[in-house]
Order: sequence, then structure tokens, then C-alpha cells
Amino acid sequence: MADRVVPGPVDAAAVIHEAVSINTRKIFDSCRDKDCVDDLRVYPIVSSQAVIDSAMSIRPRSAELLYTALNVEPISFNRGYYTIDCTYFYRVTGEAFPSAQTVKGLAIFDKRVMLFGSEGSAMTFSSETTVPTVVNEDLPIAVLNAVDPIALHMKVVDADVTPLAEAEGRVIPEFILSAFPEALVLTDAGRRWYATIGQFSIVRLERDTQLLIPAYDYSLPDKECPGSTPDDPCELFSRINFPVEEFFPPDSVTESTEYRSMV
Repeated sequence: MADRVVPGPVDAAAVIHEAVSINTRKIFDSCRDKDCVDDLRVYPIVSSQAVIDSAMSIRPRSAELLYTALNVEPISFNRGYYTIDCTYFYRVTGEAFPSAQTVKGLAIFDKRVMLFGSEGSAMTFSSETTVPTVVNEDLPIAVLNAVDPIALHMKVVDADVTPLAEAEGRVIPEFILSAFPEALVLTDAGRRWYATIGQFSIVRLERDTQLLIPAYDYSLPDKECPGSTPDDPCELFSRINFPVEEFFPPDSVTESTEYRSMV
């Protein structure tokens, strides 16, 4: 009896059992970006504003991507193409000099990309909810993959030599505001904090579609689930490999973290 095909590279001797129709999202277009956002305004929390007002400079410490809001709109003069407006919300941390105090704040970055997302006018009804719902498939679904950015540079400037605050009048989601321990200073109450951030991201447009794919067999896991009884914790511990890498520094950096180094 031939060996069962498992997920992974398929051997040439594997036999296709049947063609299977599946419903999935098809990627119609995608792009990748390496954005260096220069002098991005950072809106500090209340306690950090006083520190910024007396600081000579701010050293970059970190920047965290909290959320990215996506909005898709069709382009009227180019059928099948759409604009994707991306709004990145960052929690930025710096260190004031010479006081060495930590300062935190919110930075917002807007960008627009244009991708092909095809056309569709079908409506999809689902029995998964008790209330009758309909999903309009006219617009494709925008998906963004991103990693935490790199804080490259920070500075403070006097308010009277820069434009008015960009965040005045902008609606900031409540869950973004709750990510900070204090209220944010969104007006020009003192000196301003700016940051230069490096951001890697991938944006794509997808649509639900039906595809015909080859099927080899049902996907049944070969690996048993590890575990132990509550009476035998040592049995569970014996299955854990010794963490050698935790005791000795690595000789090289893995590819997944290499992007943070300079080229």
C-alpha cells in the first residue's frame, strides 16, 4: 500500500484521488512597501509633555504598531482598480535628554495604495447567524501584513516654527486611546515631538471565489498530542527539549530579525 500523502512537498509518485471544489479568498493583487516616514508628529501623554518642554533632545527607544485601519474605494476611471487608504496607529517611546525620563505618545501615519481587485456584484447570504444577513461582494477585501516599525530618529522643536497640529479634529478610536496610561495632548500645548519611523508592510486585495484543486487524501495528523496526567507533571517536563539557545548567545541572527539591521 502506498504511503499516505501528508502536507508539504509532494512526491512525483503521489496519486491525485479527485478534484475538489473549495471556497476561499483569491489574491488578485498585492504590493510590498518599505516606508521611511520622516518627521512624523508624535502626540505625547500628559505627563510626557512637561518632560518634552524641558528636554534638549529625545533618543529613540521603540515604536509599536497598535492597529491599521483600511478603507477600500473603487476608482471610477479605471475599472477593477481600487484605492486602499491605510491609517497606521503607533505607540512611540523615547528617552528625554538630559533627564533620561521615558516619554510616550501616539503617532499616526496615512498612506494610499492602488491595486487591482477585479469586479463583482453577487450578494452572499449565510445561515451562520440567526438574523438574516447579506454580504455585498461588490468591494474586494483589503488585507495588510506588517511588523513593528523601527524607530530611527526623534527630535523636539518649538511649536511656533511648525504647522498646526495634524490630529486636531481627527477621530481616534477609543481602543487606541485606552492603549495609553494617560490622556494624549492633541493640541499645541508646548514643544512638539517628531519621530522618523521605518515600516515594512504588505498590502493585498482578495475576493471570495471557488477554486478547483487536486485532492490527495483527507488531512489526518500523524503526530500525537503531547500531554500528561495531573498526577505526573514530570512526564510532561521530560518531553520538553533542553533550551540550549537560552544559555548561549547565537552565532548569527536569523533571517526573521535581520531586517532590523542596517544595510
